[in-house]
Amino acid sequence: MPNKVALLALALSFSTAVWAFPESFDHKYGTTTLTEAPERIVSIGYSDHDDLLALGQKPLAVRDWYGDMDKATWPWAADLWGKAEPVVLPFGELDVETIAALEPDLIVGLSSGISAEQYQQLSLIAPTLPQSGDYIEWGMPWHERTLWIGRAVGKLPEAEAMVEEIEQRFDTVTEQHPALEGKQAAIAYYWEGQLGVYSDNDLRGDFLERLGLEIPEAINDLAGDRFYSELSLEELSLLNVDALIWLSTGDAQTDAANVPGRDLMAFHQQGREIYVDKELGGAFSFMSPLSLHYIFDELVPQIVQIVETQR
Repeated sequence: MPNKVALLALALSFSTAVWAFPESFDHKYGTTTLTEAPERIVSIGYSDHDDLLALGQKPLAVRDWYGDMDKATWPWAADLWGKAEPVVLPFGELDVETIAALEPDLIVGLSSGISAEQYQQLSLIAPTLPQSGDYIEWGMPWHERTLWIGRAVGKLPEAEAMVEEIEQRFDTVTEQHPALEGKQAAIAYYWEGQLGVYSDNDLRGDFLERLGLEIPEAINDLAGDRFYSELSLEELSLLNVDALIWLSTGDAQTDAANVPGRDLMAFHQQGREIYVDKELGGAFSFMSPLSLHYIFDELVPQIVQIVETQR
């Protein structure tokens, strides 16, 4: 299967393409128009720098999320920096002064969660891209994020090629493993004594459904217009699905083992659980054109094995 090096080569093969500006983006706070291809890019989205790197763009600054990674960049993308040394903006409150000092001509924030006030402030520095208004906060699909960033940097053909490559991987999985169709799956966490689960509004839930799996409607109903919901221990039985993925920023197996009543549940007794380690959890959270290949290589085979052994 294609790895990140092959993906980069694919992108660079389009490097001579000419893209016409201006480009306009209608987003949740209005419209941003770019009159020319940007040269000085700041990435304030927690995962947007993956898309930029995949397109051969090295932003001046990136925003740290979690994981304590060098340059706030996880292993599937780290080699793409070369010798570049971006400024790493801290998690949480935006360092507007540092961003302004970098004199960017584009601020990318599709996965940033910025407010309208922050958008107005950043727009005084440079054209700023928040997420589309067509989705809930943090809910812009991975492929639309990639295509928007491709348009913004004048590399839409490369972005389209990356999206197509990933879509082909989805198609290959569904063709080779029809047993996934209609099976139920869920993604859960247990953090500081609180149980929670992700809905199909979440990018990870959407990934599972693209494989033919289904997030139970009871879970989606609890989440409503959010991408997740907390669960009471009395609702633990909602996790009795065909494949249950435990997500954690640390040790998912240890977290799951601490859930009261888990030992009595069918999902545990029948071995339907997948424990996501730190790196795979990061890939599943980033949901970028680079991390998605890692998910296909590392997580999908585990899902297939659990579902197909239940036939």
